[in-house]
Parts: sequence; structure tokens; C-alpha cells
Amino acid sequence: MLIQRKQLLLADDMGLGKTIQAIAAIRVLLHRGNLSRALIVVPAGLLEQWMREITFWARELRVMVIAGAPDIRLRQWRYQAHITLVSYETLRSDYTGSPQCGPCRERWGVVVLDEASRIKNRETGVTTTCKALPAERRWALTGTPLENRIDDVISILDFLSGGREHAQLRKSSPSEIRERLKEVQLRRKKEDVLKELPPKQVIEQIIDLLPNQREAYDRAEQQGIVRLKEAGHTITVTHVLELIMRLKQICNNHPVTNESAKLDDIENRIETLVEEGHRALVFSQFTDSSFGVQMIAMRLNAFSPLTFTGAMSAEQKTSNVDIFTTNTKHKALILSLRAGGVGLNLQAASYVFHLDRWWNPALEEQADSRSHRMGQTHPVTVYRYICQNTIEERIDALLRDKRGLFEHVVDDVSLDLGASLTENEIFGLFGLNRSYR
Repeated sequence: MLIQRKQLLLADDMGLGKTIQAIAAIRVLLHRGNLSRALIVVPAGLLEQWMREITFWARELRVMVIAGAPDIRLRQWRYQAHITLVSYETLRSDYTGSPQCGPCRERWGVVVLDEASRIKNRETGVTTTCKALPAERRWALTGTPLENRIDDVISILDFLSGGREHAQLRKSSPSEIRERLKEVQLRRKKEDVLKELPPKQVIEQIIDLLPNQREAYDRAEQQGIVRLKEAGHTITVTHVLELIMRLKQICNNHPVTNESAKLDDIENRIETLVEEGHRALVFSQFTDSSFGVQMIAMRLNAFSPLTFTGAMSAEQKTSNVDIFTTNTKHKALILSLRAGGVGLNLQAASYVFHLDRWWNPALEEQADSRSHRMGQTHPVTVYRYICQNTIEERIDALLRDKRGLFEHVVDDVSLDLGASLTENEIFGLFGLNRSYR
């Protein structure tokens, strides 16, 4: 399908090998003489992963990774590689709009955007840069073409057209967007393709806060709501989100006593699953030593955990993934959701724990697919933690709506625009409304 199409949104479920499909298609087109050069734009943390896959599946192709100081990158852009790999951030830095700048020196045979949801916001420089690249073919790879809003899909569709369809798409109805998606989208689900893939079970683990946590949580919420109401019309969504963040942190760990109902439960479960020969991934949106990745690693020290966060160097991240994959001594890998939720192959683990919940359910699905993908031989069990009678329960209700929105648009069911997160919904989490602004 990729070989035949000049515009394609490959929106297969995570774990179905979108990277391999793209490499194979580029290789065939190169050998046929249908293109001479390909540009692949990826998140910075996935450059090494792409290099490995290209080396394995298309060893004969010349590859150039654009990295280093500006003068070095300028020379790299001139290298006549079959495949040029660049991060979104570096591409944005090197693109000036001039025909002489590195990304524009010639018309690319194909431009591939991996994790194409990175261009969901049409206002960013990265998005406008990707749309402006001169190319014969445009492919977008993502398992989550819709994350929060219909505009997410519109931006990707506009990239596929080279920026020519934005005005028309903005005026389109939901049904018209679905019809346009049918023309350019290839989407397959795991259950349709990988008949042999072991099942995935998702368990929402509803737990009570420990006594000291409950006291700290209730005090923080009550005081926070009082401050919001006292601020009156001066409060903004940012103020509400700050309170939400604080409350979510207390749900993870008591800031003084380090008590954590969630980690008590996770520690007990990992102890059992390790005895049964399994290993685990643990995700958190936080990375610090008080509420996030570093705190989890200290608490689970008995299981020789490794960590993976955006603050680590590319070499450190690659090394830790390799060690976890090959050395069964390490029973857990602790990852930040944003850095570790995409692009990694972690079939060595068959249990996934989400210590806290993100606003976007699509990111959680991506994280689950680090384990539940081709090559997994065990059933995968996913635990998503929710503390009872807290902000986490209210956020979970919104997540259900968002998950429904993704299914409605991408999988061609009736569209419910009301599922998008609004300011009223955010204020409503604390019984407030926009009149307080």
C-alpha cells in the first residue's frame, strides 16, 4: 500500500510494525528507481531505534543522521544518502524557507513523519516546516492520529496535501473528514492482523489512599478550592491545572512520610509476578524523586530497576533498554510516559503499571504497546491506578470520553464532538465554572 500511494496516513495499531513497513517500502522504491532520496522525521529519542531497524532490514542503503553543530549539519544535509534521518527539533532549526537551506536543497522522493501526531498543532513552527518540505510523496505514521481534537486529524491531512487543503478541511463537517480519511488512511487493528498475539487485559485498580495520604489530600484540595474561589475572575485554567497536578502528586506519594497506597500495591504485585518469571514496565508522567520515576525506582530497588526519562542522554536511554532486554536480573523498567511511551520494543515485560493517568488516553495505549506488540509471547496485563474519591476518579471520566472520541473518528463510528475537553470541564472538576474567571 505504501509503495502505491503518494499520500498515506498509516494509522495501524501500535505494535504492528509501521517502522518496518516504511523501511521496506522505501527500499523497494529505491531499487525500482522510483525515488532517490527519502527524508524521515522522528522524535529525537527514536533516532537510534530507526537506525537499528534500517541496518537490519535494508543494510545496503546509505543513511545519514542529521546531528551535531550547525556547520556540521549543513554538510550532512549535502550528503547523498538514500535515507536521511532527522529529529523534529533539528529539522525546525535547520529550515529557513530558503531553497539553499539543508532540508530544501532538493525535492525529496518521500518525506515520512514518524509519530505524526507531533504536528497536531497547526500553529507550531515544526508543523509549518513539515508541511513546507518539497516532496513527491508524503507518508504519516501514527497509531494515534486523533489525540484530543478534530484539528489533530486536519493538521495531518493537511501535511499529506503539502499544506494545500487546510482552508477546505477547516470548513469540512465531521462526516466529510471521515470520508477524506478513508481516501488516505490505512488502519489495521491488532486483533485483525496478529491472530497469534497474546491477549491484553486492562485492569483499572481502584484503591483507597492511606490515612496520612487522605489527610494531606483532603487538606490540599479544600485549601486549593478556597484559594480559587477567593481569586474570583482572575483565575485561569492554568491555576486549576496547578491544583490538579498537586493533588495527583499526593495520590502518588505522601510528600513527607513517603506513604503510597499505589506503590504498596505495585510492589506486592511485582514480587508475585517475578516469582512467576515475569517482568514489568512502570509508567509515570512525573520524573522526580518525590512523586515520579526516580521515587518509584528507589521504592522498587529490590527488583534492580532501570529507568528511562527524557532527561537522560540518547546513549543512556539506549543502553538501559538494551540491558533490560537482555539481562533478566532487572525485573522492572521505570519510564516517564512522554519519553518512554513511543517507539520502544519492550516485549521482555508482560506486565504494565500506570502509576498515574495522563489526560490523553491515546498516550496510555501507546505505552501499553511497548509490551503488547509483535514478538510478545505472554498475555499482557495492564494495571491503571485510580485513587478513590479523588481528582483521579473525575479525570478518569473525562478519559473515557476522549477514548470514545478516538474510536468514533478514526474507526468510522458516529462522531461526538462534545467529547473534547473544554474549559468548563476543567473548572467543573472542582465544582467551579467559567464565571469565576
